[in-house]
Amino acid sequence: MSEEDPLNAAVVRRVDVSPGLAILWVRGDNLNGQLTFEPGQFATLGLPAPDPPAGTMAPARPRKGPKLIRRAYSIASAPGADGVLEFFVAKVEEGKLTPRLWDVPVGGRVFMDQRIRGEFTLGSIPREADVLMVATGTGVAPFVSMIRAYRGQGRWRRCALIHSARVAADLGYLEEMRAIEREDAGFRYLPTVTREPEDSPWTGARGRPQALLDPAGSEERLGFALDPGSCHVLLCGNPAMINEVSELLGPVGFEKDRGNLHFERYW
Repeated sequence: MSEEDPLNAAVVRRVDVSPGLAILWVRGDNLNGQLTFEPGQFATLGLPAPDPPAGTMAPARPRKGPKLIRRAYSIASAPGADGVLEFFVAKVEEGKLTPRLWDVPVGGRVFMDQRIRGEFTLGSIPREADVLMVATGTGVAPFVSMIRAYRGQGRWRRCALIHSARVAADLGYLEEMRAIEREDAGFRYLPTVTREPEDSPWTGARGRPQALLDPAGSEERLGFALDPGSCHVLLCGNPAMINEVSELLGPVGFEKDRGNLHFERYW
């Protein structure tokens, strides 16, 4: 990367999950060894701002190179990928970055900030706790990183992941999470869909994540009780989901101020 060329990374692999969702793998240039980060953190991707309309001039940026449009994306990969980070990305049609990011081919160049940030980690959660993760859409990415990194390591007592998407095709990590569930008796994976056609082959849960947290059957579904003294709840994704689940669990003792409710809003 230089002042003239701020693009310091390349897309090395891509899987299109559905028309508006893709998994991207990005490798930074000149990384000797591994990028250090904690599962749950994020990195920033960017591309140069488009050229100004004809007849106008971009503002001068002496010694700063072209202006970049940047957005933060949670990392889905576990640490130790030798400079390659995995991202679960939704195309936002009216967005300034993702429609252009969508057009970057494998081998194409992007900006990736090599300073990894974020506090949405398991750092404050005791190893003996039960952990419930609730995600909507691409908000599952930090949980995928955590599960990949910590499964079988004694980082929690038991763990359950609820992932809500509009349709089954949008459940980008469905098969991987189901395989982990089969191999790990202490892990439950609970996918649910909100707009899947009624006549589709999908036989799993339907509806918003809140339905899976109904006290009447939550312990059987999750594999542990929603006990605020022994369980920590992590929420990531749609702010409406975060607000509604927080309101649902607040009366039974889950609150951010008590340290047993943690969340990351995606917009």
